[in-house]
Amino acid sequence: MCGKFTQLSSWQNVHAFSQPLVEPDSEVVSTPMRFANIIRLNENGEREVVSMRWGFAAKGDKNPSRPKHMHARSETIDRLPTFADAFRHRRGILIVHTFNEGEQLPNGKTKQWVITPNDGKPIAIAVICEKWTNGDETLDTFIQVTTPANALISKITDRMPAILQPEDWEAWLGEKQGGPADVKSVLRTFEDGGGWTMTEQAPTRKASKSKKDDGQAGLF
Repeated sequence: MCGKFTQLSSWQNVHAFSQPLVEPDSEVVSTPMRFANIIRLNENGEREVVSMRWGFAAKGDKNPSRPKHMHARSETIDRLPTFADAFRHRRGILIVHTFNEGEQLPNGKTKQWVITPNDGKPIAIAVICEKWTNGDETLDTFIQVTTPANALISKITDRMPAILQPEDWEAWLGEKQGGPADVKSVLRTFEDGGGWTMTEQAPTRKASKSKKDDGQAGLF
């Protein structure tokens, strides 16, 4: 399942793609395999962008850096206790330019494939959110929702991110009146119709274990 994505949009790009949107008080910064910018509704019912960490920690876990959950299946998201409350009350949207899928090879290794829209337009992925707490310490976190893979991605794996169409945003974010069944109905497999390209990711040099993450890359 998707383990990486690129999120390189500036605030101006995100604002143009999601109208209306409330400008954040400070710049929202994303760091590799850690944080991403999520669109959600604030307490006033307005769209805002919030930096969140990817992954839900286990209940009572005092360290969110090694999350227990990274994805939630669309088929059971409204029934499993781990995800049901977030599905009903804390939904958001992740905007990406590309995302990765891993192909499990016979030798036990994983080959990474990059999925890119041919038209260059951003992709909207459905997410659910939780606030991790440890005493006075808090952290906004999210996980991706997944659906069965479409014809393209099923060549390498059986799951893919839940892609939201523009007409589905209001229902998913909670701006449009409707019950849980109406919200869940937007979580359907997106068929790209030949509009996506899937290319093997070029090998990358592994970082030294002695070096700390400098947060400079744009690949998640």
